[in-house]
Amino acid sequence: MNFSGAVKSKLPHVGTTIFSVMTAHANENQAINLAQGFPDFSCSPKLIELVNHYMEKGFNQYAPMPGIISLREKIAAKTEALYGAKYNPDTEITIVPGGTHAIYAAVSAVVREGDEVVVIEPCYDSYVPAIQLNGGRAVFYEMKYPDYSIDWNEVKKLINFKTRMIMINTPHNPTGTVLTDKDMLQLQKILDNTDVVVLSDEVYEHIIFDHNEHQSVARFPKLAERSIIISSFGKTYHTTGWKMGYVLAPENLTREFRKVHQFMAFSANTPIQYALADFIDDADAYLQLNQFYEDKRNYFQKLIKGSNFKLLPCKGSYFQMLNYAKITQERDLDFAVRLTKEHKVASIPTSVFYHKKNDNNVLRFCFAKSNETLEKAAERLMRV
Repeated sequence: MNFSGAVKSKLPHVGTTIFSVMTAHANENQAINLAQGFPDFSCSPKLIELVNHYMEKGFNQYAPMPGIISLREKIAAKTEALYGAKYNPDTEITIVPGGTHAIYAAVSAVVREGDEVVVIEPCYDSYVPAIQLNGGRAVFYEMKYPDYSIDWNEVKKLINFKTRMIMINTPHNPTGTVLTDKDMLQLQKILDNTDVVVLSDEVYEHIIFDHNEHQSVARFPKLAERSIIISSFGKTYHTTGWKMGYVLAPENLTREFRKVHQFMAFSANTPIQYALADFIDDADAYLQLNQFYEDKRNYFQKLIKGSNFKLLPCKGSYFQMLNYAKITQERDLDFAVRLTKEHKVASIPTSVFYHKKNDNNVLRFCFAKSNETLEKAAERLMRV
């Protein structure tokens, strides 16, 4: 079929996401996939049992648009216990089909034609397209390599009367860095007396290492009152394929968020919501997640110690950044593809997370894998 009409792309510089590209290379070359961020081990059998239970009980039709109230009430209680912040489950918590959906809906709800959005790079690859599709303009700040720190005085210089939103992510994908309480207080200070909305991507909130505590914007009342917080059940419960998350925001922002959400998806998976409402009572499932992944980080680092890759700090998330400058000066995309084809280990080139394609000779590897998978991958990486 040939359609003769001309369609002008709204995203002319955007191709297929790098996660799909590198996973396709991994599958084609029968490589170990440490590229896309998903576990290769199962979630709790109890959680699967609960989902099946609610499916068999007939909870298979539309959930309420904001999500079932019992789950929202449990999230409210959890958030208050962890961060000391009170969110009204009726008017300030929304269940969504995944974090990427939430990001797009939040940007659509807030950003208008000509608005500017401060984006901190490297950043997850859905951020900028969401801004562009809503007529906004991304204004970029680059974290300082190699520790990926932020100079908030420099960020402040990017904020003006056109700035509508700033997007932050902690723990951070792809770098594994985390924002501290000092970072949050500095952000709070530079946003004082502005109308800037914070979109805080906190999907890895329970994956933070070395006895550090996650500094959610919810902990900081002056930030919380202007923030849309995105959280993920998929990252927390090893169920990324279920595409389930939730959004916390004050009532005025939630109202606008839901106006968009209802016409993007209307509601999220019903039986899974009921299952999560029961399963969330087991606090150990998320409170022990940091140690679970810290052990995997340590094991992966131990396995590749002595290789030609240089380990960069990983303070949170389930991603390890490796510098390969001792091996080759190839562009990171070229080396990532060659590594997949010749050594059968897939990774993500980090230049894709920059609008200028900054290349620091760094690849991102996901260690949310079984020990057996990590051992096989490390054995191959040691030979590079």
